[in-house]
Amino acid sequence: MRKPIRIGLVMGRVREGRLCDTVSAWVMRTLQGNGDLSLRVIDPLRLGSADAEHRLGQQLDAVDGFIVVTPEYNHSFPGPLKQLIDTFFHEWQAKPVAFVSYGGLSGGIRAVEQLRLVFAELHAVTLRDAVALPQVWDRFDAFGELNDAGRTTATLERMASRLAWWARAMQRARAEEPYDQAV
Repeated sequence: MRKPIRIGLVMGRVREGRLCDTVSAWVMRTLQGNGDLSLRVIDPLRLGSADAEHRLGQQLDAVDGFIVVTPEYNHSFPGPLKQLIDTFFHEWQAKPVAFVSYGGLSGGIRAVEQLRLVFAELHAVTLRDAVALPQVWDRFDAFGELNDAGRTTATLERMASRLAWWARAMQRARAEEPYDQAV
């Protein structure tokens, strides 16, 4: 049996009462039975002090890939997510990044388009597969369960499987030759 791959679930919103908690909890519940993954929540809400920044850096460094859960605001992603991304550099390098986005009609895909550019600059590899939750306010019931989840759940599971594949491949490559030594 293979050792589970460590994936950081990056929460992209810090506002109190954030819908990001509901979406992230759904992702965690849906993927908890996936023996290929060991999910760890990374919450930018904790950014602020030097000590908190150090701990977040350690969390980012300790994982082999990421799922970024992000809303879309004004055709982009939230500032605190940008701050989290920009605060670190090598922690993102040579690791795969997948996205779960949410919002209005577009389901957050414009935020993901911009995040792909940002992560490319950090030498991270973004997956084509992503989960978008349009009209998110109508998608979850009072208990945080996704209504009509079938196809969306299947998309999340396929994305997670491909993320694990990329994370394993890149983990082997980093072990063979550290990325910062590639010339």
